[in-house]
Amino acid sequence: MKRLLRNALRSSWVQRAAGFLAAEFLRLVWKTNKFTLDPPNVYDIVEPEMPVILAFWHGQHFMTPFIKRKDYQGRVLISRHRDGEFNALAAKRLGIGTIRGSGDHGGAFHRKGGVGAFNEMVRTLADGINMALTADVPKRSRVAGLGIIMLARESGRPIMPFAMATSRFIQLKNWDRTTINMPFGRGVLIGGEPLSVPRDADRAMMETLRLQLEASLNDATRRAYIAVGRPEEAGHG
Repeated sequence: MKRLLRNALRSSWVQRAAGFLAAEFLRLVWKTNKFTLDPPNVYDIVEPEMPVILAFWHGQHFMTPFIKRKDYQGRVLISRHRDGEFNALAAKRLGIGTIRGSGDHGGAFHRKGGVGAFNEMVRTLADGINMALTADVPKRSRVAGLGIIMLARESGRPIMPFAMATSRFIQLKNWDRTTINMPFGRGVLIGGEPLSVPRDADRAMMETLRLQLEASLNDATRRAYIAVGRPEEAGHG
């Protein structure tokens, strides 16, 4: 029975249906939450720097497609894991291109398609297209990885960290505390401190910048939950 259920969930039509439903549910969430921006001129800050690397935490990603304006081009990195398939389908329906692979620069980097994905992200940025990806690596929630720092160094493009939160949500008890945003509340987009990585950055400098990115994202997440009236979530996002 478990095998039948697992095979059904992996089937292309089930994943397409799940992607469609997820995209339309998120569209409902976006339309029924009153979103504010902090700072209010966040787009004026980001636009002159485009293409940029948009960074956010795992589990806080569901509303991120809606930061894209109609005249922007953007792609998002999504894992090759089967759970990533319906995320990719949902992103496509919401007008976001995808790159499949891992941002993890650990031992599974090659096996998970990391090298190809990294090169494709560099090309994407060189083509003037914004690139969005999670800053933390799988199974290490709220700990920024070096992958995104390496991407900024190689591409020469700045990292723009941000956090989004809604006042109504369901939070799962998994490793990244996945937050499912809910309709009929209020929301916020908090921009963190932009970060540039020099092309000649050595390992020590990259580690310093990694910690800066981690702190910026944690601060943006904390401020986001406070802004939507959920201060009890500010400490653990």
